[in-house]
Amino acid sequence: MTHLLANRTAVSEFQSCQSAEVFAVKRPTPQPQPVLRYQVAGHGEPVVLVHGLCGSTRWWAKNIDALAAWYRVYTVDLAGFGRSRRCGRFVLEDAAGQLAAWMDSVGLPHAAFVGHSMGGLIVTQLALQAPERVDHLVLVNPTLIPFAWGYGGHLLRMARALPRVPISFLAVLVTDTLRAGLWPVWQVAQQLLAADIHQELGRVTQPVLAIWGEQDDIVPPALGVQVVAAIPGARLAVIEGAGHVPMWERPSVFNRTVLGFLGQETHVRSR
Repeated sequence: MTHLLANRTAVSEFQSCQSAEVFAVKRPTPQPQPVLRYQVAGHGEPVVLVHGLCGSTRWWAKNIDALAAWYRVYTVDLAGFGRSRRCGRFVLEDAAGQLAAWMDSVGLPHAAFVGHSMGGLIVTQLALQAPERVDHLVLVNPTLIPFAWGYGGHLLRMARALPRVPISFLAVLVTDTLRAGLWPVWQVAQQLLAADIHQELGRVTQPVLAIWGEQDDIVPPALGVQVVAAIPGARLAVIEGAGHVPMWERPSVFNRTVLGFLGQETHVRSR
């Protein structure tokens, strides 16, 4: 059983040789894992899609059908977001463990993972902590390399990227952000900007494809070059005309790229 799962509460007993008294010491009871909401479509080997900050399963609306033609596709709402927004407060360092617990609850011993932005960080943490549970990694504009420009610079980059966001996606973004709550989103953003697993990327053993939007101002493609250089055997695909959400902005190219990496490239080209 993976170390990500909570240990059972144990009681240890110590008997003094002199007094023959028995002392019972109770360890703290582990906190229950949140019940993450999810959707599933298709048949075949499992592929799990994990959204990023402010996100929900709705961010994958243009990808599910294409992927579900070949795989059993799971889309998950992380704790605090989407339909899981009432399942507990989101804590970044707990997210990979919660994802592993969710896999147990739905009977998934392992799967391929597609993670966007913060979701890319989370699925990479899962791959590091429980490598036997992750078959492939598709990291979409992932936040794996610490930003050098700080909070103010990041806010400026987000503001600069906003005019390029498609109107159809902007409605989803605003709705999901308001549902999650502005203060909780800000707290998660602070956790995300403080996260740094760059030094651990060399331990990733799964096949990895990094997908980047060419025009991403939030997580620039230059960071993608650093990501694939840090992960042994990783590949980088840059999608022209896309920004931070290439799966929405250029869904056809995105879907073909993911399916090609997962092994369905021949079938996609023949359809």
